[in-house]
Amino acid sequence: MRDIDDTPQPTGVLALQTVAMPADTNPSGDIFGGWLMSQMDLAGSVTASRRAGGRVATVAVDAMAFMTPVRVGAVVSCYTEILDVGRSSIRVRVEVWITSIHQDEPAKVTEGEFVFVAIDGNGRTRVVD
Repeated sequence: MRDIDDTPQPTGVLALQTVAMPADTNPSGDIFGGWLMSQMDLAGSVTASRRAGGRVATVAVDAMAFMTPVRVGAVVSCYTEILDVGRSSIRVRVEVWITSIHQDEPAKVTEGEFVFVAIDGNGRTRVVD
């Protein structure tokens, strides 16, 4: 039996959860990495916009490595953690974990750092509240 401390756990708070669907696959039946990145961007933007008190835009994404494929039907969970808040920018780490029908334990798929900038109603950079 494994000790609970031996089981990897997500870092941050759950910001987005969805199910991987057949329309999101490549010809091999795996979920496209681009679809996964878009889910990460959405999750990060939810967290950043809450912190900014309004609209944000993605300005950068750090390198990512995919550790395991995502299959159709997997529950995809994106966890976020604010790493830094600048004058107008917010850096957010996004971790993706999946749970499938065949696994009881969640598996980490990837993580990345997303940088968002707070913008006003005219699309111009503004100070983070």
